[in-house]
Amino acid sequence: MNDRVLLSLMAALTVALIGFAAIWPQGYGARSPGPFGHVPVQQTPEMKALMARAAAAEQARKHGGAAAVAGLKPAR
Repeated sequence: MNDRVLLSLMAALTVALIGFAAIWPQGYGARSPGPFGHVPVQQTPEMKALMARAAAAEQARKHGGAAAVAGLKPAR
């Protein structure tokens, strides 16, 4: 392959990857420094409330299932 073509493709790929990295979402980790950073999704009050409700529902499901199984009598 001609060097002129190869290096042009590599430069275009480099620019595309840098642009892609600039718009990729932050994820759920710690906040990035400004002006690009934002509050992570799991640290918002709405998500914290949702996770607390999900944990409470899971605990209720576990304890309810254990009580139902404890009430069963073996068949004779």
